[in-house]
Amino acid sequence: MALHDIITHSLASTPQQQNGRPDRQHGTYINAVNGANGKGILLPINYPISNLKLDTQHCIDDVRELRVAVVGAGLAGITAGILLPAKVPRINLTIFEKNSDVSGTWLENSYPGVRCDIPAHVYQSTFSPNTQWSEQFAAGSEIRDYWQSIAEKHNVYRHVKLGHRVEDASWDDNASEWNLMVQNLSTGNKSMENFDFVILAIGRFNAWKLPEYPGIDDYQGFLRHTSNWDTSFDPVGKSVAVIGNGASGIQIVPNLQRVAKHVTHFARNPTWIATSWAGDERTFKPQPYSAEKRESFVDPKAYLTFRKDLEEKYWRRFHAMLRDSKENADIKDLFIEVMKKRVAKKPELLEGLIPDFSPHCRRLTPGPGYLESLTEDNVDLVRTRIKHFTSTGIETVDGKRRHFDAIFCATGANIDLAPPFCVKARGLDLKEVWKHDGKFGFPYTYLGVATPGFPNLLFLAGPHATGPSGTVPHSVETQVTYYAKLFRKVSSQGIKTINPLRQAADDFVDYCDAYFPTTVLTDNCSSWNNGGIPGSRIHGLWPGSAAHVTIARRDPRWEDWEYEYVSNSGNRFAYFGNGWTKGEVAEDSDLTSYLKLPSEVDLRDIHESWWDLPGAVSKA
Repeated sequence: MALHDIITHSLASTPQQQNGRPDRQHGTYINAVNGANGKGILLPINYPISNLKLDTQHCIDDVRELRVAVVGAGLAGITAGILLPAKVPRINLTIFEKNSDVSGTWLENSYPGVRCDIPAHVYQSTFSPNTQWSEQFAAGSEIRDYWQSIAEKHNVYRHVKLGHRVEDASWDDNASEWNLMVQNLSTGNKSMENFDFVILAIGRFNAWKLPEYPGIDDYQGFLRHTSNWDTSFDPVGKSVAVIGNGASGIQIVPNLQRVAKHVTHFARNPTWIATSWAGDERTFKPQPYSAEKRESFVDPKAYLTFRKDLEEKYWRRFHAMLRDSKENADIKDLFIEVMKKRVAKKPELLEGLIPDFSPHCRRLTPGPGYLESLTEDNVDLVRTRIKHFTSTGIETVDGKRRHFDAIFCATGANIDLAPPFCVKARGLDLKEVWKHDGKFGFPYTYLGVATPGFPNLLFLAGPHATGPSGTVPHSVETQVTYYAKLFRKVSSQGIKTINPLRQAADDFVDYCDAYFPTTVLTDNCSSWNNGGIPGSRIHGLWPGSAAHVTIARRDPRWEDWEYEYVSNSGNRFAYFGNGWTKGEVAEDSDLTSYLKLPSEVDLRDIHESWWDLPGAVSKA
């Protein structure tokens, strides 16, 4: 007999009250429980009457389908596409990606010298590693290929709509859903798509833009942002300019210096050129792994030992972030000494290159070959402010005009972390209110995961996403796992909307305001940690170490959220349903999966694995 038949039979077998009113002499009619014929149950005793009408069709282990949209298919979006379907029953997942393929910044950036500043064996997923990286610090194309390969391996592409750009997101309070306006970039057609939840995984560097210098439209030469590189351009024998000394500027200058006739580098702000992130020294030339080394990685145990030793160093460097710490003072002395050596041919360059803020206030960039290239005869370092562009080049505020065949702008992207499209709910638009001159003035969030007043909206690898230690892939994985727990709660407990309490968000901001002054992040520097404005609230990093944020995300603080329920009854336990589980009547289900060999039992995990419930799995 099917479960529904068993339940309705048991309810219908009780004598029914015909007139639908309580009979206090012979029993109490419980008008909240329906039998098979829709009438109530007559009890032989008086019993309290409930206002709740039980759903006889619903078992407590029934979960409803959740329509979830992820915006962006870079590292974070790919990770969500792998982990969410594995962790969330009945998730209906759609990933929108504006580009022609996945991998985000590693697909978009193809400028000369683009590569990762940390070892490739660290910059990969924890669960699906590539043991055969060709170089210690992989080129951008190899990183792109890796993330595309694991998207293929884990069947992420089935969820991805490539060439689809989200142009607007609006919350509908009446329907309790997000409406996304999406443009198909190949056809130009626009459509409205509806979702229960939206995860913004648009990344930090997704919205590059050319600087707003006067006259930039008058320039007749070759003009490109480094994130919009044209591989058909040949710089050999050309006179070129590079504006900006962020990561891409530092990487591109030494590569252009070796082939261009002349390079003029406009770099107004000083920056620290690091030796390494965690003792893994980068050189300008590729650092390939030997065939013997790569062969040793074929042994899973040997590779795991290698990777653990390598990756642990990136969890141990947190002390250097702290204000007045010995570790920060030591690396400052080291960086100064190294920078002096690298500009030994032209020591006068050092004046103005060494910052007056501490290392780590801005993101460190090792920049092998960068300072050395500035000492070459075909490179000029210009610290004078740009006044405007001309038809042939650039004029600085001192009146000097320079002519260039090409100008490359390494001027960054939307470091304020405000979305590049409208995200509207209850009279507010995150695109506006997160900007420096907006209502909040910074990315106002609860734990970097959600914002009060924007129900069912989550952020992945956005504000406060990572600690200043650890690894980016690990941090993204723990954040996705946090969201999986949230989705499982919502879909299984009859919750329609979830929204962080304003007091919880205010307390988090207050904690950040107390914590960040203890770090060098609040020195007088401009970085994407503060939205490019010294003194603005730090939002680019988590207020603590990577281990700290991992623990903070392990168990969601459900008391920090407010909920709306699917049921109209107002009873939060309506999702208990008919008192049964589906697994109980399935003959092939394992109702005693909790019984294991004593040697297999870990008391720390006993009765905690979310998927290991009576009847949830089939018998072996």
